Amino acid sequence: MAEEKKRTTRRITSVDVAREAGLSRATVSFVLNDTPGQSIPEATRQRVLQAAERLGYTPYAPARTLRSGRSDVAVFVLPDWPQGPTMAAFVERAAQVLSRAGLTLVTHVHTGDEQGLARLWTALTPAAVFGMRPFTSGELAGMRRAGISAVLPAAEEPGSDVSTTLWARGVGRLQAEHLIGKGHTRLAYALSDEPRLAALGRGRSEGAAQACAQAGLAAPTVTTIALDTEVTARVVEGWRGDVSAVCAYNDEVALAILAGMRTLGLSAPADLAVIGADDIPGGRFAAPPLTTVAQNSGELGIRIAEALLRTLEGQAPDLNLLPGDIQIVERASA
Repeated sequence: MAEEKKRTTRRITSVDVAREAGLSRATVSFVLNDTPGQSIPEATRQRVLQAAERLGYTPYAPARTLRSGRSDVAVFVLPDWPQGPTMAAFVERAAQVLSRAGLTLVTHVHTGDEQGLARLWTALTPAAVFGMRPFTSGELAGMRRAGISAVLPAAEEPGSDVSTTLWARGVGRLQAEHLIGKGHTRLAYALSDEPRLAALGRGRSEGAAQACAQAGLAAPTVTTIALDTEVTARVVEGWRGDVSAVCAYNDEVALAILAGMRTLGLSAPADLAVIGADDIPGGRFAAPPLTTVAQNSGELGIRIAEALLRTLEGQAPDLNLLPGDIQIVERASA
């Protein structure tokens, strides 16, 4: 029984396929590896493939990597942010595109350790790499040494940082433009107190400031908000008389502001208009339902995956990091 279990659990190899098909190991290897320059009759090729299917043969990934110089893996290097629904949709849709092309998507949360990235390249030898933030010159050099040529963004240059384009300034700008369009002239921007979100929050508040400047208004008052009702109530109390509307970094911060307003007997938008970002499901059930900015992060994931595939084929990536995939979801809070 132990010997039978051993036989059934070991990996099926090309030797087993050759035995099953009644062909030489060389012929089977040519077919399974799709070796160029070999004249294998179609009937023989089908015989090998059918035998491989019967046995449940799958190529051995490390051996395939040694032959090709890379694996069938694409790596998305993500910032050290809390991973919410927006990022989940981004990764999921990108993975679908890459999977159809025969690539497996692996995500890696990068905390700034270049040596950690170097160890990752050694372990995976990825075919392609995408960074949510631009790679440093040292990180790019490490990828070149590892033989990784399909990298996006390919250089540390202005406009290549997704976290301060679609994912930040565009969101903040749209929030402020919506409030200004409603007649508000005195805005505040409420940031999260989560340290990992500081850079992203700064980008969103900068986008709101740009919208105010274009409208001839003063920049928003920027305040950091803890997700605590009593603390938020004190912040709201401090805004009274000076601020008529607030852009919240995300929907969680916006919900905290609404909770603080309720403890003061205030209501939105009559006393203070509130707009969030990210369109989390809970925002629909807030009191009042939360106006927010929705991002089509799934579409962005698709475009980035397609750009990586073009890069692998030696083409220009043609990646636009400023797509118009953000929109206001208007409800009752602003």
